[in-house]
Order: sequence, then C-alpha cells, then structure tokens
Amino acid sequence: MKTAVEWLRDTLGYECRDAALLEAALTHRSAGGPHYERLEFLGDAVLNCVVAMLVFREFGAADEGDLSRFRASLVSGEALAVIAAEIDLGDQLRLGSGELKSGGFRRKSILADALEALFGAIYLDGGFPAVAGVIERLFVPRLDRLPSAAELKDPKTRLQEMLQAQGLPLPVYTVAGVSGEAHSQQFQVNCSVDMLGLSRTAAGGSRRRAEQAAAQLVLDALADTAATSP
Repeated sequence: MKTAVEWLRDTLGYECRDAALLEAALTHRSAGGPHYERLEFLGDAVLNCVVAMLVFREFGAADEGDLSRFRASLVSGEALAVIAAEIDLGDQLRLGSGELKSGGFRRKSILADALEALFGAIYLDGGFPAVAGVIERLFVPRLDRLPSAAELKDPKTRLQEMLQAQGLPLPVYTVAGVSGEAHSQQFQVNCSVDMLGLSRTAAGGSRRRAEQAAAQLVLDALADTAATSP
C-alpha cells in the first residue's frame, strides 16, 4: 500500500515535503483531528485562478461571459468528482466510521471537496507554480472536450436569447406552489411564453432550479415544434 506522499508523487508528479499537510488535505472532518475544510477553501480559490488563466489562454476569441461559462464547467462539483475518481483520490481519504459505512469515499461532494483541499495543500507546500503545474496536468486535456459556450448557457439564458432574436417578449416565471419542510422545500414554477401559447411547469429544490427546469421544458417544446414543422 502506497503512502499518501508516494501516491501524490506517482499520480500527479508532485513530491510533497510536508506529509502532515497532505494528511490534513486527505482527512474528512468525521475522522477527527486536522481536516481538509480550511484547505478546501484555499484550494477552491487557487483552482479558479489557474483555470481562469487556462481558458483565457486557450479561448482567445471568447468574451467574459463565455470564459466564465468555460471555467464554471471545468470546476463544477461534478467535474471535480470525476477527476478525483480518475486519480483514485477516494482510496487515500481518511473518513470516520459512519462515512466509511455509507460509502463516503465514493461520494461526489466529498471527492470534489478533497480535490480542492489537495490543491490548497500543494499550494502551501510548494507555492503557486507547483500547484499550477498540477492543475494544468489535470485540466488541459479537458479543454478540447468542453462543449461550446452556447451549449454551456443555462436554459433561462438560452430561452431568453431565442425569444429576443425573434422579437418576442421575455418569458414569465410564476411560482405555482411550494411544498415540504423549510429545510427541504420543493418549488413548483411555471414558465409561460404567451405569444407562442406555451406554458410548462417544473419542480426544483430552489426557485432558481425550478425556473431553470421549466425553461428547459419550454426549450424542448420549441425544439419539438420546429422538428415537426413542414
């Protein structure tokens, strides 16, 4: 079984000098002792900075909005969890018994947080050039696989731009209902485009998510109509 220092060296090409710092980055708070939450905070900032530099360099014709969408896609929790799984980060984590029993070493949120903490630890251990090199090694291959900036726009933005291009009024979002306890509410939101006679309702854990889901349903309906039109 490799030590964490050996794993980091063999997997990411970085030789850690402070093993205690690395251990903290790989320790969930459920395990007790120094854990990764402060390092996660730092690593999140470092990661966003380095990825911003990468997309700025790679996409020379992109405007600020498109660059923000590229960065957001690359550093999303889902994307970070995928990277963490690819480098077997979960096998290196120290978790409390409860988290171990519930499969915490495979939980996407924990994997994403721990990866950010790892970046924070590398930054403290070796400085900005060191962590930038590690992040570039992981993220540069993903730049070519990014969707287009248009595809990365959220449904509300895409629907708004589509309607504006046709000279139509903006959609109207209305909360149709709220259910559940305060800590786990579900919002029902209706998205209407009266000029097109379209109205769709969707649910979400927040008003924003419900609005996005409803906008996507309207976009789907518009696409279906376009596909069946002669």
